[in-house]
Amino acid sequence: MSNITATGFNSGSTDGELDSLEADLRRLADMGVDTVELALTAIDLISGGRIIEERAERLVSLTKQFDFRYTVHGLVSSNFMDPATQRYQLDAAKALVQLCDRVGSGILVQHGGALRADQLAERAGADQREREALTELADFARPYNVRIALENIFTTEPGQYRQTPAEVAETVKAVNHPNVVALIDFSHAYIESTYKGLNFREQIAAMAPVTGHLHVHDSFGRPQGFYKAFFPQENTAMGIGDLHMPLGWGDIDWDSIFAELDFLPDTVLMMEIGHRYRNEQAACLERARKLAGLSGAEAIAAQ
Repeated sequence: MSNITATGFNSGSTDGELDSLEADLRRLADMGVDTVELALTAIDLISGGRIIEERAERLVSLTKQFDFRYTVHGLVSSNFMDPATQRYQLDAAKALVQLCDRVGSGILVQHGGALRADQLAERAGADQREREALTELADFARPYNVRIALENIFTTEPGQYRQTPAEVAETVKAVNHPNVVALIDFSHAYIESTYKGLNFREQIAAMAPVTGHLHVHDSFGRPQGFYKAFFPQENTAMGIGDLHMPLGWGDIDWDSIFAELDFLPDTVLMMEIGHRYRNEQAACLERARKLAGLSGAEAIAAQ
């Protein structure tokens, strides 16, 4: 039993305003989607760590128009290893926890940290800084019943310090907090495993026992390197980079992965399929529900 209780798609604003988010939510509702991950930091809802109340009220009013189960993606630029911005990030993340509470989300996604090659003096304490920040955020989130989902990322620049997927799992274990879980991004793990010469399946298997959230999208696990595509479709043509493709367009063996791995109870399988693949989303939803062992009716009943 994989413990997956729901599946759906991420959604956000394309222009910083709530209107474009509303249009996408209506499209997903018409498709029969029951779970949505909100990219709230694509909208000005927080200023200097403070919630902008008028906009937050509009957000809550919007989300209540739909019968979705919501999760929330935190700062895409989140990096609790960075000493210069960590305090500001924590303030913003705490505000996001409160927004999670208002829209009924039990998950806040937090990206794993990194250091630049030139941050040598900060390297020794990086893991501990991240763990302490996660603990502070989790303590804050606990009364709201929000779990912080720590996502594995991949190396994005030469000489960068970045944890492997298995090391992200060790961070979650070290924090040892009921409100901190791991988030497996399978494509990220694939890319990082290729880059560092690791066994992809062993890396995600190490994460699974502490994982309470999933990000699913396809790729070939090929690092971007220094290749710069003119059109993003050229990356797809070459199978390079973090492609966020529909399921089946890459070479990740989804069937065997989901047959082997079990996750924590009440795990959500969230698909991060690129906006230009809207026409493929319905087929991806059907595939994901089968992978998770959910029919449409079961997905709704599991909420």
